[in-house]
Amino acid sequence: MNIGYFADGIWGHNAFKLINSDKDFNIKFICPRFDTTDLTLQSFAYENSIDYIKNKNINSEEFLEQIEKYNCDILVSMSFNQIFKAPILSKYHVINCHAGKLPLYRGRNILNWVLINDEKEFGITVHYVDEGIDTGDIILQKIFSITDNDNYATLLELAHKECAFLLHEALIQIKNNTAKRIKQDTIDPVGMYCGKRMVGDEYINWNQTSRELFNFIRAISKPGPMAKTSINNIPFYINKAEMIKNAPIYKGIEGQILKKDNDGFIVKTKDSILRVTEYYFNGKFCVGSRLK
Repeated sequence: MNIGYFADGIWGHNAFKLINSDKDFNIKFICPRFDTTDLTLQSFAYENSIDYIKNKNINSEEFLEQIEKYNCDILVSMSFNQIFKAPILSKYHVINCHAGKLPLYRGRNILNWVLINDEKEFGITVHYVDEGIDTGDIILQKIFSITDNDNYATLLELAHKECAFLLHEALIQIKNNTAKRIKQDTIDPVGMYCGKRMVGDEYINWNQTSRELFNFIRAISKPGPMAKTSINNIPFYINKAEMIKNAPIYKGIEGQILKKDNDGFIVKTKDSILRVTEYYFNGKFCVGSRLK
């Protein structure tokens, strides 16, 4: 099968290596994101004598004319950020790998949102691309459990690896004419969308329960922006927190530091208390200080 490969980042690197190592597939060109520079993908192209083409609008007539010469059987999207629209979809089958349990968790920043929402599992889905956002027929889907030991980094590491495996398996099934096409509305007629997280969304609202704050902190921990608060207008970053077993439920001053020791500190939440174990603060604080 001749493949046009649209990709970016570690997701794209892992999938490329797996697909490119399979003699049944021939990557004819690599199209990276237009607004970034992926030197690894660029080196893959050079080392394997694959054309490397950037374009601001993959739906333009000029781009369609450019890729026509490659005689691609299918186009593959892996962490690509342009939307495939009618002009290109009318000429090619396009598949995409999405780190979400479609038709739930369509959209952006899914690994952050599943943790914020206290989900006990997340999915990786390979699907055909249509003119909607993550709405095309499902080819393959795999579900992974989430425990309290997980955070953004652990889910990201797993997704980087598993997305490549699932995408490769989907291509094998398509090549062998054994791929399924499961319509998403047969699973859930409405589905669910998540919006892109922006600068400013990392600020902590201390008027939340201990569980909600625990989930929020681990959802945007490194390599994310980390949860952000402040003391006396000095930024205070929290990368890790722990739930306290059998912690009492009582009212108090939300965001107030109640205990401090070598292992971190305990802070009052809406319903109880939470232990913060990893933080970054260029200042001094003490018991009684209030996080804003």
